[in-house]
Amino acid sequence: MPQYMLLIYNPPMEGAPPPEMHQRWADYTQALKDAGLFRGGDALQRTDVATTVRERDGQIQITDGPFAETKEFLAGYYLLEAPDLDTVLEHAGRAPNLGHGAIEVRPIWDTGQATEATGQARAQA
Repeated sequence: MPQYMLLIYNPPMEGAPPPEMHQRWADYTQALKDAGLFRGGDALQRTDVATTVRERDGQIQITDGPFAETKEFLAGYYLLEAPDLDTVLEHAGRAPNLGHGAIEVRPIWDTGQATEATGQARAQA
């Protein structure tokens, strides 16, 4: 069954979110579990504690902070397994942050299928 990543974006906040928001996320997570879709997920710490690693001209560079400054930050994620994208979008539309943030839905790339397709293409060539 296909898997999908729900990337949770929020605007920067001062301080901790209100306690009722924690409960809304807990309820949302439980609803995903009850629907049999939940495969994993977590909240992420603030971007000011992030570290970015990249290579430039053969040298590894490590810098404090996120890769890019944005108006929204990646606050967490869910990994879901569902029969189709419509099912995932229906559940993403219930996320507690939609009034002030966003949910990006991305299918997980099935590397097994990609490897198989490459092998078949080479065999036909």
